Amino acid sequence: MVSGTVNGIPFKTLLEPDGMYGPGKKPSHWFSPDKKLLADAHAATGDTVKVSLEPTKDWVEPEVPADVKKALSSSPKAENLWRDITPIARWDWIRWVRAVKTQETREKHLTVMLDKLNKGMRRPCCFNRSMCSEPSVSKNWALLEPTQ
Repeated sequence: MVSGTVNGIPFKTLLEPDGMYGPGKKPSHWFSPDKKLLADAHAATGDTVKVSLEPTKDWVEPEVPADVKKALSSSPKAENLWRDITPIARWDWIRWVRAVKTQETREKHLTVMLDKLNKGMRRPCCFNRSMCSEPSVSKNWALLEPTQ
């Protein structure tokens, strides 16, 4: 989690790992600024912007995807534990659910998430936090090069 500014406009966000981990690799992180931050910073695709970042221990709440909300609403026990776990743990669950390539696998992750939460597990097991969990911007767990 970082706090920072884009063109002087403050924000907090999670930096996503780029997936480049292992011997001889130079790992890095990235974030995707939301539309409001870009508008407030008067920034658009292709612009040069001034960015400052600082690590923070103050985690923001993740935006919960609709399918995760729906799954949680189907199980009061899982939903209660979800409310009790830390923001970091909620980020882990969301990243674990979305770190798949197909809708079928995502649905399996949602089922497993509910089962584990119902059993009192506060975090997903065996989740590699070094992997990029945004398949829409990754290929083989490495960021795609910009097309512009």
